[in-house]
Amino acid sequence: MKTIVKTVLIIVTIGTLVSCKSAFNASETLQVEENRDAIYQEIISDPIQFTNFISKAQKNEEAKKMLMKAHMQMMESGNMKMIMDKNPEMKEKMQSHMQKMMEENPEMKEKMQAKMLDKMMGSEKGRKMLMNKMHNNEEMKKAMKERMKKMMDENPEMMKEMMQKMMNDPKMKEKMEKMKGKKKNAQGHKH
Repeated sequence: MKTIVKTVLIIVTIGTLVSCKSAFNASETLQVEENRDAIYQEIISDPIQFTNFISKAQKNEEAKKMLMKAHMQMMESGNMKMIMDKNPEMKEKMQSHMQKMMEENPEMKEKMQAKMLDKMMGSEKGRKMLMNKMHNNEEMKKAMKERMKKMMDENPEMMKEMMQKMMNDPKMKEKMEKMKGKKKNAQGHKH
């Protein structure tokens, strides 16, 4: 009888020890700020873990959106420019990655271009830079003409306003006259 009691006692003890093994619960662990900070620090300090983390994030649609939003905010803040200036290799990789992403996602390309255009139009320096780029890039000229035409069609009052401003500006008026002269000359040579 003592043997049976000892055997049962040993089985119960072993069963208790096995059932008490620690079960890791990620959400419980992340609720404690110190744990969260330690986990984040561990991930970002190890390039392989960080790369794996980013890779997993890029496979999740919601996480991808958050990454893009954070990226856009970083670019707008000017922090990205400082980082790129310090690391030309990273700049090259980022530009090729952005180019690839835009080729794969035309909607994203449109949004990025619209955002950049709005930002450039917001400052005098940006407008001048944009005009210079447009004169050297046929695709950009075409896209800008289409956008302007669409804006004019949607808002005829804006068109009248712009034409009035152009006629009141002596430099613009002179440019308009030159353009009209070039068109007349081009038409005259077509005979």
